[in-house]
Amino acid sequence: MNEEVDHRVPVLIVGGSLVGLSASLFLGRLGIEHMVVEKHSATSMHPRGRGNNVRTMELFRVAGAEERIREAASILADNHGILQTPSLAEEGEWLFKEMDPGGGLARFSPSGWCLCSQNDLEPVLLQCARELGGDIRFSTEMLSFEQDAEGVTAVVKNRDTGEHTTVYAEYLIAADGPRSPVRERLGIGQTGPGELFHNVSITFNSKALADLVGDRRFIACYLTTPEADGALLPVDNVEKWVFHAPWQPGRGETLEDFTDDRCIDQIRRAVGAPDIDVEITGKAPWHAAERVAESYAAGRVFLAGDSAHEMSPTGAFGSNTGIQDAHNLAWKLAAVLNGWAGPGLLQTYETERLPVAQVTSARASARSVEHSHPGYAPAPGAGGGQQGGVLKVALGYRYPRGAVIGADPAQPVVPDTMQLTGEPGSRAPHMWLLNSGVRTSTLDLYERSCVLLCGTGSMWHTAAKRVAERLSIPLESYRIGSGPDADLAPADGGDWAALHGVTGQGAVLVRPDGYVAWRSESAVADPEATLYEIMASLLDLA
Repeated sequence: MNEEVDHRVPVLIVGGSLVGLSASLFLGRLGIEHMVVEKHSATSMHPRGRGNNVRTMELFRVAGAEERIREAASILADNHGILQTPSLAEEGEWLFKEMDPGGGLARFSPSGWCLCSQNDLEPVLLQCARELGGDIRFSTEMLSFEQDAEGVTAVVKNRDTGEHTTVYAEYLIAADGPRSPVRERLGIGQTGPGELFHNVSITFNSKALADLVGDRRFIACYLTTPEADGALLPVDNVEKWVFHAPWQPGRGETLEDFTDDRCIDQIRRAVGAPDIDVEITGKAPWHAAERVAESYAAGRVFLAGDSAHEMSPTGAFGSNTGIQDAHNLAWKLAAVLNGWAGPGLLQTYETERLPVAQVTSARASARSVEHSHPGYAPAPGAGGGQQGGVLKVALGYRYPRGAVIGADPAQPVVPDTMQLTGEPGSRAPHMWLLNSGVRTSTLDLYERSCVLLCGTGSMWHTAAKRVAERLSIPLESYRIGSGPDADLAPADGGDWAALHGVTGQGAVLVRPDGYVAWRSESAVADPEATLYEIMASLLDLA
């Protein structure tokens, strides 16, 4: 350990955008002291990265931030679907019109999709993280870091004052973007096709555009007029808009070529209104790519978000995958730092999350093909998948290997059908319960410890308490049923055991992130010995 340091924290997070702030929120919820350094002076000012899928919203729900996020996103709450049309003067074709047609998602989750732009979401995450004690420092850049067997020593610079500070952390999370200096410093390579296409995101004001849009409350509209194609996104459905214009740097096109006059002309031609008012308020380039890091960790340093994977924006898979990276890593860091798991648990972060990124990034590229995203000219023969598979990717992904026991290592990361039936490695099923008369989801039980679900009258409940004492670990146990011994009761008469793939004498062990770690379909001769062995193996305590 370096003794000559200015600050010591268990975790240092490099990068304070969506993923870094989410990591701060999740660690703060678990009581882990940490510091976030972000080189920019504030949260994002540009409306981008707006699609937050159901799994991400579940995580924010459990972390106590969902209501605030939905409030910040209320202005676009009625926007759904993606429209494709030559211009707004025509009706066009809906690539899909509803995120959740028929409301079928409710049987899988207590949450739902949320359209909240990055510039609206980040301030909410920042406020929540700081309320939990997060030390978040903007205008602060990490200049260098070194690690040894005990921790990481980093030198950071305050970009306003020029002051250099040395920070010592037991672990470092690199959420520092697609051109991650940390990943480069570690020499971690990337796999995948690489760059796919480039756009310039143009923010503008137009009072008359809302009349052209009419009652078509889309998430995005792909405008396909030749030489004036692009994607139109509403910011407030009234006056503020974003237009993504294709950019061809490979043909010598520069950002300077996107003058205000050119942007105004392209927007007018794209929407089909040559005289409409357009006031350009900002421009920001972005690059779509498909790349996944060859490794997610080196020693005590972990990659998360864009530093670990880049994805086409179609489907908003990239930011969601990054936020879910942070959640997976946060509970494992907390378990190790608090002494109820061995360091081997941290190795499962890469084992679980890297395959998810590989499958999801390929799905994102395929969706760009399906939607003919403006500016994307895929290689001949590149195809898409079934659009109905989006929910399977967003919510149904699983961990065939990692901190799970009893999962089939040969099963696909994304199944062919939605299978949230309590299998080890899958997200635990959602079920409404009554907790002292208060309606709650099973998913609300999972955050700070592993949880054992069992029925009334079984020996699993007592076994869990004894194993928790023997191993000195947090392990909650809930008996579900209708009798006087029940801790929780089904709210709608549901059968918890059948939903989780066990009998009434079985048990289901769920991790703090809501993933099934193990299950026993029925009673066993010695539940305490069985559960002791399972917990010791799962948490690297054997």
